[in-house]
Amino acid sequence: MSRIAVVTSSPPMVEGGHMVIARSLAQALRDAGHSAEIIVTPQNRFGRQASASLATCLTDVGSTGGLPIDQVISLRYPSYAVRHPRHVCWLNHTMREYYDLWDRFSDGLGTVGLLKERARRLAIRAADRYLLTRNVSRLFVQSRTIQQRLAMWPELQSTVLYPPAPQRAYRCDEYGDYMFLVSRLTPLKRADLLIEALAQAEAAGIRAVVAGDGEDRDRLEALAARLGLSDRVTFAGRLSDAQLVDHLARCRAVCFPPFQEDYGFVTAEAFASRKAVITCRDSGGPAELVGDCVNGFICDPTPQSLASALHRVMADVTIAEKMGAAAHATGAQLNWANTVAQLTA
Repeated sequence: MSRIAVVTSSPPMVEGGHMVIARSLAQALRDAGHSAEIIVTPQNRFGRQASASLATCLTDVGSTGGLPIDQVISLRYPSYAVRHPRHVCWLNHTMREYYDLWDRFSDGLGTVGLLKERARRLAIRAADRYLLTRNVSRLFVQSRTIQQRLAMWPELQSTVLYPPAPQRAYRCDEYGDYMFLVSRLTPLKRADLLIEALAQAEAAGIRAVVAGDGEDRDRLEALAARLGLSDRVTFAGRLSDAQLVDHLARCRAVCFPPFQEDYGFVTAEAFASRKAVITCRDSGGPAELVGDCVNGFICDPTPQSLASALHRVMADVTIAEKMGAAAHATGAQLNWANTVAQLTA
């Protein structure tokens, strides 16, 4: 079997889905008999991306401990700048501010700032185009949403390979009396859509647990209080793995309405727990896995549309049960053995 380096980037002192998938992949490789370890490369703040890419490019991934590294699997920018003769990229993240989030990112910039960021955007895109076509042996992407962002380069050929849920002891204990949302609490995750939906008449009396932490938490708690929902919305903070699995096992369904999410492990984890997922048409990766009225609901990104879906799944437990069974069947098609086989072929 092979010695494989899983290479991902990360900002200092940040824990997120990018590290979850790196650890899950490394574990799956080891389960398949390979020797696998994670190498974390820098992800610098704005204005210092070039130095992070250079540091990554200069990182020696040819050997370690006197033994060769047989393959590299990189995951996100700028980790795919590492150089190795057998380099497979399983892309889960480009620098979105210079792609699909450009309008949102550039809107508040002044004249000088806009000129600087336009130059950086051109440089980042040029580097990505070169690295993803010339520096990797094969390119996989973790969703069609990611694939579509790269469609500007016809010569860049990629294969969609959806990640399975992380290796946890998922179960379904019941279809309980609350909705569950778990995510980093940032504006792009749109937890405020769920809170505003709960304030609609159609969602009267429905409870929700919002788990996770982040820059948006204070605003979300204030929003819930202002809408008179403090007794119906519980902010659980960051959860341990056991607490996460427990909530997935006991909730009625999962709500995950982000904006153009790259993939979103939450959907796969809900499916593994036999829980339907309520998401939005513009949610990206989650909307690729959810079949409307099959294993969840795909809503318009409005509180009214979300409230209607919440009402349907909470008013009749048999709907949650039937959709949960379909969700589990969908999730079962995603497995780590097949994923590892494709990434190491």
